[in-house]
Amino acid sequence: MKKILIGIFLLATLVSVKAQYGTINEILTQLEERKGINQQLGNVSIDNKKFVFIKDAEDHTERDFIVIKGNKVTYVEVFDDKATGESSSNVFSGDIVRSKKNIISLRADMLENQKVPIPVTKTLLLTKQKEILYLIDVNTKDRWIDEESYSKK
Repeated sequence: MKKILIGIFLLATLVSVKAQYGTINEILTQLEERKGINQQLGNVSIDNKKFVFIKDAEDHTERDFIVIKGNKVTYVEVFDDKATGESSSNVFSGDIVRSKKNIISLRADMLENQKVPIPVTKTLLLTKQKEILYLIDVNTKDRWIDEESYSKK
């Protein structure tokens, strides 16, 4: 009788461990997505994509856009002053390079068709979370969302 009870106990333990493994595996997958680890995004095209970043400060709102066309990029900064309601913008253009590890290097060295002495540079990680494409700035952790995904919501 003891052997049967021990056998049933072991079988129940194995079944619960299997269920917990599924839950733990799901949690680890979500964490990997957040960090951009182990994602197979090599076949995802970023050509003709527009990414948006919005930052709200006390005195102004900053909206930044990255528009990618082939290996060319347009980087737009729009500043909205909350006190006066006025907007100002900077339009940079340059090029991008995408590595096999989903790292995108952006270098915008032209400000409204004038060469600038210090170009705007960004290193971005392409990642996907819940079927939405993001660019995560490696240095500042800012998250740029794909405009198609943003406008669908």
